[in-house]
Amino acid sequence: MRFPVMKGVIDRRILVNYRVAPDALARLLPPPFRPQLVKGWGMAGICLIRLKGVRPGFLPAACGVGSENAAHRIAVEWDEDGSVRRGVFVRRRDTSSLLNVVAGDRIFPGEHHRATFRVEEGDGRYRVALSSADGATRVDVRAHMGTGLPEGSIFGSLAEASAFFERGAVGYSPARSGELDGLELRCVRFCVEPLVVDAVQSTFFDDPERFPPGTAQLDCALLMREIEHEWHGRPPLRASL
Repeated sequence: MRFPVMKGVIDRRILVNYRVAPDALARLLPPPFRPQLVKGWGMAGICLIRLKGVRPGFLPAACGVGSENAAHRIAVEWDEDGSVRRGVFVRRRDTSSLLNVVAGDRIFPGEHHRATFRVEEGDGRYRVALSSADGATRVDVRAHMGTGLPEGSIFGSLAEASAFFERGAVGYSPARSGELDGLELRCVRFCVEPLVVDAVQSTFFDDPERFPPGTAQLDCALLMREIEHEWHGRPPLRASL
């Protein structure tokens, strides 16, 4: 089935970003992807996004639904039609929405896993925690609004970080078919604010077998709020590309 254009609002999107040794990331990527490098580091992270008013583009906003969602992402590049393309590889998607679980990899690109979310926010502070039903994913992020990127970030400015993540609008994730489903996020405006991470726990990034000590370091966190957007399906990629 052809994926319809979906519209909605990003109510809140937190991007928790890690700088990672390229060889550690390369082991986690299927072909045709390779890590996209920034000053010699790969970039990976957790996207914690609350959507509202999501519906097919031909329906009014009153028909839209909301959900809490998480994606573990790796910034990648690959060769296609003689050019270098850039985007993200999404290793896993978790969601509070049963609809997303049922429709994922059938109507919506990418498989979605059911998870329970705990969200606390107010006075510029955020806590988003999740636990997946299959026990594979646990995340707990606590952060508060900041005034700039942390010292030691590989990005020289907030504008540089914003431009990097805006270029990662196209994401691919594994499908049951063996192909890589594509999905593109198109924002009416792309606006990020800096967050200071007070604490973060992640079964993915805290796994020493996946990331030996020193290979994955917290780099920065960003916040997006009240962003109108559309989701567009992209042609799938084959691993043999």
